[in-house]
Amino acid sequence: MGFCFWFFLVFILWQMMNVPTQAAIAVGGGVGIDIGNGVGGGGVWFGGGININNNPTPSGPSVSKLNNAYTALQAWKSAITDDPLGVLKTWNGSDVCSYKGVFCSVDSSNEPFVAAIDLNHGNLQGTLVKELSFLTDITIFHLNSNRFSGTVPDTFNDLTSLQELDLSGNYFSGSFPMVTLYIPNLVYLDLRFNNFSGTIPEDLFYKRLDAIFLNNNQFEGELPSNIGNSPASVINLANNKFNGNIPASFGFMRSKLKEILLLNNQLTGCIPQGVGLFSEMQVFDVSHNSLMGHLPDTMSCMSDIEVLNLAHNELSGVLPDIVCSLRSLMNLTVAYNFFSGFGQECSKSFYRDVGFDFSLNCIPGRDMQRPQPQCNVIPGSGLSCLRIPSPQPLVCGALFENLNPNVTPSSSPSP
Repeated sequence: MGFCFWFFLVFILWQMMNVPTQAAIAVGGGVGIDIGNGVGGGGVWFGGGININNNPTPSGPSVSKLNNAYTALQAWKSAITDDPLGVLKTWNGSDVCSYKGVFCSVDSSNEPFVAAIDLNHGNLQGTLVKELSFLTDITIFHLNSNRFSGTVPDTFNDLTSLQELDLSGNYFSGSFPMVTLYIPNLVYLDLRFNNFSGTIPEDLFYKRLDAIFLNNNQFEGELPSNIGNSPASVINLANNKFNGNIPASFGFMRSKLKEILLLNNQLTGCIPQGVGLFSEMQVFDVSHNSLMGHLPDTMSCMSDIEVLNLAHNELSGVLPDIVCSLRSLMNLTVAYNFFSGFGQECSKSFYRDVGFDFSLNCIPGRDMQRPQPQCNVIPGSGLSCLRIPSPQPLVCGALFENLNPNVTPSSSPSP
């Protein structure tokens, strides 16, 4: 919710700075904000199409886009079967900019159009209709926390201006909606808390998205090998049924990824050495899987990491000091693993105001550890994690060249 709220606020402010002084934005609130500066009586309209300067919505031949919007919204209204909160009571007549949850702006020719729809928490029940593709100028489409079901219409690829699509918290089902990959300007994709299933396509991680939220669905299969190639800053795949290994290539494309959440899946194997290449990573959560082996020493290069959650896996070995001494670390959780010890830097975590949970491991002399019989056989003790030798001591700046066999120092990417 926080991300969506701030995104929308920025959108409104951007419009205020960039539309002509005669322009107006009709928004579903109830307060008018004057941006005319005393010239021409322009304004931002909130709620019911009522402007504090009493300027009417533009009419006449210029409203052709609003006519298309009227057709689209009335077709959609007919496909909504339950509206217990009366959200759609205002969806009558041709003035679509007065509809609750419908936001309008004007283009450079002063022609009005529907710029955004925000029906979050409307408790609406129904389906999406193909006519929504008539809203070719819409940039934001928010439907989180409703009861919509069915699939995403294939016609959504006609929404060429759409930047943010939030369908979270509904009952959509079926395979991954491939049409979302063909919405050319989409940067924010939120499908979490639905009933989507099946595998996710590799092309998802080639698309220029800044945020990918697929958590809390029924997706399954192995993670695409190019997941680390994504330009996104946030990827959340938690609470699905993904299995297999985290791809060995993870991190080798110098991604700008800041948060990745893979918790509560069925992942196995090792944490790949390339994870250390995510030097801008702030949140790394792979808890509640079945990962094994030792932690890679490259994790010492995750200089911006704040939350590192490795709990509820089958990791083993000594928890290295280089992990506990990460400068930005605020919370380190390694509970419910098979670690056999940790060094002095980890002990200092108790005094650095770092949350450190190492319970239910196999650390001698420490409280709240596993019973000894559970520690006699370490899971994955015969597992050989691929570890490419790196310089000692580890030089993080040269890490990419040393770990990626396809890159030589003379051809290494520029920063």
